[in-house]
Amino acid sequence: MNTVEFKEAIKKRTYIVANSEMHLHMHEMAQRALKITSQMNNGYKTPDELRELFAELIGQELDEGFSLFPPFNADYGRNIRVGKNVFINSGCCFQDQGGIEIGDNALIGQQVVIATLNHDLQPDKRGNMFPVPVKIGNNVWIGAKATILPGVTIGNGAVIAAGAVVTKDVPENTVVAGIPARIIKNIQDRRTKI
Repeated sequence: MNTVEFKEAIKKRTYIVANSEMHLHMHEMAQRALKITSQMNNGYKTPDELRELFAELIGQELDEGFSLFPPFNADYGRNIRVGKNVFINSGCCFQDQGGIEIGDNALIGQQVVIATLNHDLQPDKRGNMFPVPVKIGNNVWIGAKATILPGVTIGNGAVIAAGAVVTKDVPENTVVAGIPARIIKNIQDRRTKI
């Protein structure tokens, strides 16, 4: 199995059986991701060097507005898509096998976890997995130590409070907080005219 075949299977939300060809491909790609992220995470790298390494990891060119503070970890690497002017703070962990899309101008706080796989609940099938993508809209701010669970879509302009565990979709221009996260306020456009 190659990356293109894997991503096509993931788009169809193909059930991943433990030790299958698909599962073994995930392990191969994890080794690739570990190699690249270890380069990112060891020793000082300039912003340009980090941008180049992250682009290599995800297989996508990045605009000059992209920035990242290491350390950073990804389980697959090639199933992350990043918009323009994105900032990823230190200590983030992306389990991206199921797909992660990050919109323009997103701010991702320290130690954020984004998960895209669920294990089967049946004990005899626990090694099997269900991939489900996470989609993060434009102008989203995710606070430190938040966890985004598989299948969540975060609407444009939303804010995820620090430490929140997001288990369901977040509407545009809302603030969610808590475990599980719930809406605590709507965001009003408070810009003033000068």
